Amino acid sequence: MTIARRLALSLLGAAALAVTSYAAQAETIRVGLPTKTYWPTTIAETAVRQKLFEKEGISAELTIYRGGAETFEAMAAGAADIILDPPSLVSAGRKKGVMSKLVANAAMGNFGWQLMVPAKSALEVKDLNGKKVGITSAGSGSDLLALWTIQDKKINFTRVPVGGGGLVPNLLSGNVDAAVVYSPLSFQIGKSGEAKAILDYATSVPPNLTAGWIVPDKLAQDKPALVQKALNALYGAVAFMRANRDVTVKLIAELYEMPADIAALEYDNTITKVETSGDMSAANVKDAVQLSLDLAKLGGLKDIVPTEDVISTQFKPVPTKP
Repeated sequence: MTIARRLALSLLGAAALAVTSYAAQAETIRVGLPTKTYWPTTIAETAVRQKLFEKEGISAELTIYRGGAETFEAMAAGAADIILDPPSLVSAGRKKGVMSKLVANAAMGNFGWQLMVPAKSALEVKDLNGKKVGITSAGSGSDLLALWTIQDKKINFTRVPVGGGGLVPNLLSGNVDAAVVYSPLSFQIGKSGEAKAILDYATSVPPNLTAGWIVPDKLAQDKPALVQKALNALYGAVAFMRANRDVTVKLIAELYEMPADIAALEYDNTITKVETSGDMSAANVKDAVQLSLDLAKLGGLKDIVPTEDVISTQFKPVPTKP
């Protein structure tokens, strides 16, 4: 064996060892997502596929739950480090000793969320009094919208938790009379003619901070660099998605096993409207969070704490470049 070849093999071995060592040393951020077919999943998957977590020197472990409440419970139990959920869960959690805060603003509206009934149903919103309405889980974003509907429309119906994956099957089978459906599922069953919207939450509910990235106080205190890197990767994914429509539409279609035209609707009506900076110190954020908490309180949720106890301005995402 020549000296040159020995040197080359030695360098290759050193490089492999370095990669192995890096993988062993890289911290892992456990990302909790409220349901599969939902835009936060698209963001997190984009960050993974574009290797944005890796570029921040960390690794990511994605876990998809059955709804927002289950996702929050996972964080409370120590099974997730960063999750996406509404401010109301943070507020209610702090009252119960689950100390966490919103560290990045993700959405300022209920984009793609619709109250839907089967296509052949003659029910209107006012007719849901005494009926059954499907939600993902108690305390989730879908539950908040259901509660808001009860209060705003002055009706009363039974909220039935069926999980994110159970919304459409239970609606179409008649197990529930209506369902609060998120995008792109709302677009998919609407365009297929299987169901129809009787209320569009994107236009009916006043603009407010509907969802943000949340971390436990202890993690923000003990490992602020890990949180910052995770946020950088997630908002790097948002930037990539906004700049690469075709790639993102293809990913949505692949992830959620849906036609390209439905994936395009999701992109145009949801992905283009999520927040790009995540900055919780922005001038409009505090009022948007307060309105979100007010709407939750109006919907009947208790244990609402002051806005300043729900948000943190400790972090400002710096989007990772692919």
